[in-house]
Amino acid sequence: MKYFLWLLIPILALNSCSKDKQLEKDKKIIADYILQLSLNGAVTTSSGLTYLITQEGTGAYPTSTSTVQVNYKGYLTTGAVFDESTSPVTFPLTNVIKGWQEGIPKLREGGKGMLFIPSALGYGAQAQSGIPANSVLIFEVDLLDVL
Repeated sequence: MKYFLWLLIPILALNSCSKDKQLEKDKKIIADYILQLSLNGAVTTSSGLTYLITQEGTGAYPTSTSTVQVNYKGYLTTGAVFDESTSPVTFPLTNVIKGWQEGIPKLREGGKGMLFIPSALGYGAQAQSGIPANSVLIFEVDLLDVL
């Protein structure tokens, strides 16, 4: 059993190192994208999420467990749109990607913003319909209501 643990430690270390490398790559992609578009005022959190408030709201801030109503558009750094609401969508933040759980609470009700989500806070190494593995995701979000 003790030999198994010694074999497991390097595997865990390699996996962690790989995730760290991907996060650093994603942070650079996000920083370059923001610089290219001259988006001023973006804030990066310790997780790597970057957000930009484009319109201050006046209502309540949601928590990571709130149910919210939003309009949104999701796209890649290439500009390819992979999802977009056509009417307001309501959902609990506990049912969405980690990037939304962390990012939506940065907005106040009635506010708008952009979320630049590193792959680990999105879909990670799992490709999704229209989203390649390890993709940085960008969302424009309009927080309509905190329920």
